[in-house]
Amino acid sequence: MVTVNAISSDTIEIKGSKFIAFLMPMEYYEEEMKRLRYLHPKAVHFVSATRSLNAFDQIVEYSGDDGEPKGTSGKPTLAVLQGHELINTAIITVRYFGGTKLGPGGLVRAYAEAANAAYSQAVLFPYEKRLVQKIECDYPYISMVEYECTQQNIRIVTKNFGEKGGIFEIEGTSESLEQFSHVLGRAIRYLS
Repeated sequence: MVTVNAISSDTIEIKGSKFIAFLMPMEYYEEEMKRLRYLHPKAVHFVSATRSLNAFDQIVEYSGDDGEPKGTSGKPTLAVLQGHELINTAIITVRYFGGTKLGPGGLVRAYAEAANAAYSQAVLFPYEKRLVQKIECDYPYISMVEYECTQQNIRIVTKNFGEKGGIFEIEGTSESLEQFSHVLGRAIRYLS
């Protein structure tokens, strides 16, 4: 499985209708839908599909036709996510109607082509399950924690300072978190 960490986009035109597809990380989906509806007030459809993993590592999929004939837009868009084995990813396709009806088959092809065009612009990364942990360290170890996060490709989600030292919420793969813990040893304490 693969995923993305940024928005990619491409536009296709078929018989006067314009299809602008946006491929994005799942966490951008809701905000991006609001933004696109605001930026494209004259567009007639905002077709979407999402594919993500839930807490039990089960694939959860969604597709929405947004007023297009049932099954002609959301499902072909979702099929692109499935076909390329994308996970934790969403596609939103903005359609401007060009005056010529495309028919069910034409819509299926157009939405799939738009989604594939956005996919072709994306930078893909192998999917790795990431875990979040909360740790604490004394002040003298803060720079060491930050350095090891960089070395182990661990993202610092939050960082707060208290009386004793720093409290970090960190995110990484199980392997990187295990190596981080091994290197820092007693310099860090895990919080629940």
